[in-house]
Amino acid sequence: MSREAFHELKQQIPLLDYLKAHDWHPARRLSRGRVMGLCPLHADHKPSFLLDPGKGLFYCDGCGRGGDVIRFAELYHQVRFPQALSLLRQWLGSAPLVQVAADLYRMQLHGHDDAVAYLNQRGLNSAEVIEEMRIGYAPGGCLRRWLTQLGYPFESQRQAGLVTAAGYDAYIHRIIFPLQGNLYGRSLSTSAPPHRFLPGGKDGLYAWDQVRRYSEVILVEGLFDYAALRQAGFRNVTCSMGNHLSAHQYRQLCESPRTVYPAFDSDDNGSGQIAAQSLACQLREQAVKARTVTLPAGHDPNSFFVHGGNACQFQSLLEAAQ
Repeated sequence: MSREAFHELKQQIPLLDYLKAHDWHPARRLSRGRVMGLCPLHADHKPSFLLDPGKGLFYCDGCGRGGDVIRFAELYHQVRFPQALSLLRQWLGSAPLVQVAADLYRMQLHGHDDAVAYLNQRGLNSAEVIEEMRIGYAPGGCLRRWLTQLGYPFESQRQAGLVTAAGYDAYIHRIIFPLQGNLYGRSLSTSAPPHRFLPGGKDGLYAWDQVRRYSEVILVEGLFDYAALRQAGFRNVTCSMGNHLSAHQYRQLCESPRTVYPAFDSDDNGSGQIAAQSLACQLREQAVKARTVTLPAGHDPNSFFVHGGNACQFQSLLEAAQ
């Protein structure tokens, strides 16, 4: 890229906007429009991250790193310079596309009995939770035509990962959960890979803005686990979409003093509990309390409720957590 192209990219993506899109919030305002907050690049316990929106520059007193939006993308996503540019260009072009796709999938959900039946099978029948999570359904064969009618070129759809190079919808027969700048699709078919994300990663903890204020946080692996707990009345729950947290998700848990309850799957091979114990040890090293929840053998939080568990019984599991 030429110097002019670099400058244009940075003009198109204000650093403050990019930070806010990745779950960063100013803690206090300073003179000349500058702001400070917790550093999103390390486990920060007091605001040490200085941002000058006018200049598009940041610097952290805690970890000693600073730069522009491109340098931030390098550090935050832990990638090299070319990959950082690619991620920024993708973020710039795909964010509105992904939102439009999510809106279409939401409209499709209740028009497909097999999708509604799958949600019921997974114990998800609360209209309030379905609406809150903006859950949809991708039948396949409709997204490209819809986006084209709205004026989005095929190449933009392909680069966002929403359609394949051959022009087919990337998500087919999948329950869709919109994420921040991404989509998670859970296949209804046993013949297809069960999980699918758009390129670019799953980003931060699910619904973290609503959860970060709690002093006790329940952490689950999957979005159906999250939905089951929300449906049971637990509001202090978040989801990592897998039992291995990204660096960003780990920093989110460590951003302030709290107690984290990892409630991972009780797999036959023990992988969920091993991951939960490993995470608990890492959190304690950062002075974050952690208590590992032990579910009945072979269960995850979703199946716990599907097979007759209730909120009182799950609360007892939390109270017994080690």
